[in-house]
Amino acid sequence: MKQASRWYSERIEQEITLVRWGHWGQPVLVFPTAGGDAEEIERMQLVGALMPLIEGGRIKVYSCDNLAGRAFAARTGSVEYRCALLNRFEECVAEEVVPAIRADCRDGGAEVAAAGASLGAFMAVAVAARYPWAFRAAVGMSGSYDLERVFEFKGNDDYYFSTPMSFLPNLGGGAMLDLLRRRFFVLAYGGGRWENPEDSWRLAGILGAKGIPNRVDPWGPEYDHDWPTWRKMLPLYLDDLVA
Repeated sequence: MKQASRWYSERIEQEITLVRWGHWGQPVLVFPTAGGDAEEIERMQLVGALMPLIEGGRIKVYSCDNLAGRAFAARTGSVEYRCALLNRFEECVAEEVVPAIRADCRDGGAEVAAAGASLGAFMAVAVAARYPWAFRAAVGMSGSYDLERVFEFKGNDDYYFSTPMSFLPNLGGGAMLDLLRRRFFVLAYGGGRWENPEDSWRLAGILGAKGIPNRVDPWGPEYDHDWPTWRKMLPLYLDDLVA
């Protein structure tokens, strides 16, 4: 049921790993947290929490190395390098990872659902907003959507085009916005320790102003910014999404 592939990406000038769990169902690309690798979600028991949906043939779960998140978390290289890597990593997801998922599903037009927690939520929402022809929905859990604030830097053009909070407010009419209005974004957060709901509400306001369907979903104070929370959240949202 588990399968891994690895290749060298010219876009990001390094190797990337894609791991799959399951055989059938809606493809779901789950991004690791900051610096996480493709198997982080298995080690942290998120794959186990999703197993009823996987074994029921309702979803196929994929995950790839969060290489841009790793660079930001480790503050690798210059700000310009990290912003450029973020831009190229998102391109890699759309132009390399999604085609690999579609090939594995034997469906060249398969629309992928994106999901992630913490910095993985940023990645999930960012690729779904930037490439709505590839992604049908995004589930962001405990998301940090303003990396300039989190990592204390000033972004450039690479950052602008990689970040929904930056490019969506200036998105005019046209095919991309029309398509985004047929997509759906879930922005969930807990009310416990280490959570910052401000980013979710800010992003929801930007999405709503453009007529893009979204829902902010607050959970109670017993839900911290941690894996036990995300193991509760994601199965519920994906169960609704693939119903």
